[in-house]
Amino acid sequence: MTEYPQLWGGLECTVNRVHEHYGDQIRLSGHQDRLEDLDRFAELGIKAIRYPVLWERTSPDHPDQCDWAWSDQRLSRLRELGVRVIAGLIHHGSGPRYTSLVSDNFAEGLATHARHVAERYPWIEDWTPVNEPLTTARFSALYGHWYPHLRSERDFWLALLNQVDATRLSMRAIRRINPAARLIQTDDLGRTYATAALRDQATFDNMRRWTGWDLLCGKIDRSDPFWKRIAAFGLEHRLQTILDDPCPPDVIGINHYLTSDRFLDHRLQRYPRHLHGGSETQLYADVEAVRVLDPPSQGLEGAIREAWERYRLPVAITEVHNGCTREEQLRWMAQAWDVATRLNDQRVPVEAVTIWSLLGSTGWNTLLTRPGVYEPGVWDVSSGQPRPTAMASLVKALATKAARPPVTTEAGWWHRPVRMVHPPVQRPAPITQHIAGSRGPTSPRPLLICGATGTLGQAMARACSLRNIPFILTSRQDLDLSDRASIGAALERLRPWAVVNAAGWVRVDEAETEESACMLANALGAIALAEACEREGIPTLSFSSDLVFDGTKGSAYVESDAVSPCNSYGRSKAQMEAGIAELSGQHLIARTAAFFSPYDQYNFATAVVSALARGEEFHAASDLVVSPTYVPHLVTASLDLLIDGEAGLWHLTNGQALSWADFAKSIAEICGHDPSRVHAVAHHAFGWPAPRPANVALATAQGPQLPSLLSAMEHFAQHFREQSMQNAA
Repeated sequence: MTEYPQLWGGLECTVNRVHEHYGDQIRLSGHQDRLEDLDRFAELGIKAIRYPVLWERTSPDHPDQCDWAWSDQRLSRLRELGVRVIAGLIHHGSGPRYTSLVSDNFAEGLATHARHVAERYPWIEDWTPVNEPLTTARFSALYGHWYPHLRSERDFWLALLNQVDATRLSMRAIRRINPAARLIQTDDLGRTYATAALRDQATFDNMRRWTGWDLLCGKIDRSDPFWKRIAAFGLEHRLQTILDDPCPPDVIGINHYLTSDRFLDHRLQRYPRHLHGGSETQLYADVEAVRVLDPPSQGLEGAIREAWERYRLPVAITEVHNGCTREEQLRWMAQAWDVATRLNDQRVPVEAVTIWSLLGSTGWNTLLTRPGVYEPGVWDVSSGQPRPTAMASLVKALATKAARPPVTTEAGWWHRPVRMVHPPVQRPAPITQHIAGSRGPTSPRPLLICGATGTLGQAMARACSLRNIPFILTSRQDLDLSDRASIGAALERLRPWAVVNAAGWVRVDEAETEESACMLANALGAIALAEACEREGIPTLSFSSDLVFDGTKGSAYVESDAVSPCNSYGRSKAQMEAGIAELSGQHLIARTAAFFSPYDQYNFATAVVSALARGEEFHAASDLVVSPTYVPHLVTASLDLLIDGEAGLWHLTNGQALSWADFAKSIAEICGHDPSRVHAVAHHAFGWPAPRPANVALATAQGPQLPSLLSAMEHFAQHFREQSMQNAA
């Protein structure tokens, strides 16, 4: 007997059309040209993979003109690797240019494609002809986001019926070739909650969410309230055809996200304007239920129970993803696995949990309507080459029942007070029935952060508090980097799973006359800490500086460039890097530059804002080029890399090089001050004792890790705007 749940994998493979442009996630992730990705996937221990053989890609010009070169090579390799294929034929798409979701030829056209695929690959047994038909109909024909950009209820129902017919006809064609073929029908499944004034809208939404599966199962007949509603649009004959020849799924595939459960509130004044919307008869705010309901919504477990009770068909979690910091991704995946395991123990058959998305996804923050941000998955492909994240370790642990990464066991943000971003709305339901057993045991091992008084140490502690990563922040009294005995005693006493060294000498000019003290703090102490951690098998994260370079390269420095510091501070950091590089353990060093943060009154950007706010002029160097780095972004990225188990040198900045004077002007402007009051001068005018390199712009060969500098400065400015509003109040 097969043991459930299984681990499946999922590749974000959407090919959707927006006006005349087709977006292709397979190309955006680079998987188009990397056959070796399949071996990476198989090494995770997954039993099956949702894999694209998409109509738009195979037959873009004519239904009988099929290009099999790409899929032949990849499906053959998956078969060799022993990974079962769940073939997807349309993924949030509307078909090639010769059809659309509302065209008469859509269903027959996809069935023709399905026949071609089944004839080519008769060994494939699992199929999802159309991914998320209800969601795609909403986004394409009700909300107008995707092609054919329609916005009417009739077009919505027509698009849904066409996709249901396409699924029925496709499975009929496939089963003529392989009678054992299974239909795994996916859709997003959440629940809508609402204030009493909007109970009718919530009821409608909660009934409509089932209609794709209901149609396939033959559950919508003349007694169903949706029969009359759909028939009123002249579509009764379509309903009858489906009812006469249904195609029940073999597995109900549930795609559930933290945003799937919604809350509707008629009290618009409680929410930002961008959340306001409504129907033809009522205005309301539509928000994530997890952000407002207390206790929270029923979540994934409730969705699975509802699907099982409605259909009594096996269930699979076919998408589970959280675009968030790394530990929150881990927690969401682990929770999904634990929910599936628990429900199977309670005789609710959950066949699988699908790791989604293996290579991440791009643009879902804009609903694929325009360029958007990239969210890593099990691999991070932002550098152009897949880099395994901590998700890979977790997936392998789930497959083998091994120990999970340490940060996985803490409660996710959706179970913590930080989840609430709107005035709470009380929901009269016991929370235990929805999240019982969702939390694992508390990790006994903290993250150790050295440097209690510094900017980085405080920022690290703040980030860990927000991310629910247990930590201990130590001062020199707790752990003295100049005393090896103190280091050893602290490690033995605290037993951390990793150590962040955010301590050290930061006064660049004073280092010229106190080089020994600077070297002790930044190099010798840091190396001693890394050596002690290596003996205990503990990973470390240390921070270095752009000042390890002399600024004469003439272009941005990358990780592989040779160091050549021109001042004492730079020499201390270079010696630290060299000493740690000689060790064989898991040691990560983040080179960064030009810190700025709204939480530290002594950094350059804060000094600019403070001076201009006092009505003063500000002078900044015009002949020194740096790569400013926003501290909250730095700690987020470096913590993710630490959790991922990365090592070696990484350049972490916000990706733009400019002079200190230009940086000051940009900060002034974005914070609402007059940039003409910033005066550009040569750096020699400041009389600094320590030599400064002319151009130490940092770039990275590891792939972008931090948001843009513009985004960083906007976050910085928002803090001061909020502070001004609080002071005014």
